[in-house]
Amino acid sequence: MKIESWIFGAGAFFFVPVSLVYGFLTHWSEWVGTLGILLVGGLAGMIGGYLGFTGKRVGMRPEDRNDAEIHEGAGEQGHFSPWSWWPLVLGLACAGGFLGLAVGFWIFFIAAGLAVVALVGWVFEYSRGDHAH
Repeated sequence: MKIESWIFGAGAFFFVPVSLVYGFLTHWSEWVGTLGILLVGGLAGMIGGYLGFTGKRVGMRPEDRNDAEIHEGAGEQGHFSPWSWWPLVLGLACAGGFLGLAVGFWIFFIAAGLAVVALVGWVFEYSRGDHAH
């Protein structure tokens, strides 16, 4: 993860001065762009820091070594539920939340309730029902 942390860290060192230059060129009259670019730099820095700390904790992956073989990356990559419908429900709730912000604020509350139900359902889907362990 060393290269990923360097890429995102370089993004942080790039976007923060760019936001200052942007603010100077717009005579500090356009704050949305300046703040947006500054936040992109902060986000890149946070992701780079996370990847750097995780890379030190986990160690080198096969992708990080030049002498690695393809079979070294084989095996289980994580646990995924291909039959789960909760991500779709959560995505629809998020879309409804954005719709509520744009059209009518009352829709946002309905979508927030649906998002809570979907998140709880997704977290506890292996605790009850057919797939409980």
